Amino acid sequence: MTTLAILTAAGSGTRLGRDMPKALVEVHGLPMVLHAARRLAASGVVDSLVVTAPVGLATVMSDVVTRDPQVTVPVRVVDGGATRQESVAAGLALAGPGDDVVLVHDAARPFASPALVRRVVAAVRGGHGAVVPGVPVVDTIKSVSVAVDSRPAGVFGDDAAVEPVTSTPDRSVLRAVQTPQGFDRSLLERAHAAGASRAADAHATDDAGLVEALGETVVVVPGEDAALKITTERDLVLATFYADGSGDRP
Repeated sequence: MTTLAILTAAGSGTRLGRDMPKALVEVHGLPMVLHAARRLAASGVVDSLVVTAPVGLATVMSDVVTRDPQVTVPVRVVDGGATRQESVAAGLALAGPGDDVVLVHDAARPFASPALVRRVVAAVRGGHGAVVPGVPVVDTIKSVSVAVDSRPAGVFGDDAAVEPVTSTPDRSVLRAVQTPQGFDRSLLERAHAAGASRAADAHATDDAGLVEALGETVVVVPGEDAALKITTERDLVLATFYADGSGDRP
């Protein structure tokens, strides 16, 4: 049996202040999507790769990934959807008959190491149907009410809204979830089928959320600092510390 990795690369670079898709933004001279694809291939546990591209850019994305000699697994590129959930579904539709494990990874986490990929796949093959990497939360987290304070705007400067605190979760049981996330293929297909039937505004922010909505168990394995998500310019600067491959070591 084989493992398929779906690499989501259809997001925009708006919050990075770029006029190109985020996955094509370069770090240390290479696009993020290529860094991520190389590490998936280097894991030794991924048999094939599907990349979801922004609509109209499948050829460009294919040229970037398929021509790289370090991406040593078969690669297919497909147009992504309007949401992450739709993009993953498009990639999942290309799974072959032998693909019993599916990884879902974000190109915006380009330096998730091969060791992390192997850890997630090993947990799925060990009998866990849904596996996510996660790191302990180090900040104190507050739940707040979304109601806006009734006092005039500008009282606190910069038109800041006041959000009353409703609770302080115990951070010892909180994890910041990363990718790649790994799944038994049949479970992920069932989760996406159920998710697609829900309201358009109920799209999940990750695939584990779709599995949770089925009432199925999701387990967490240790994540890593190198798997940080690049969303802002600050993240891009931090990510350069992992671009030399130091995060790839077991």
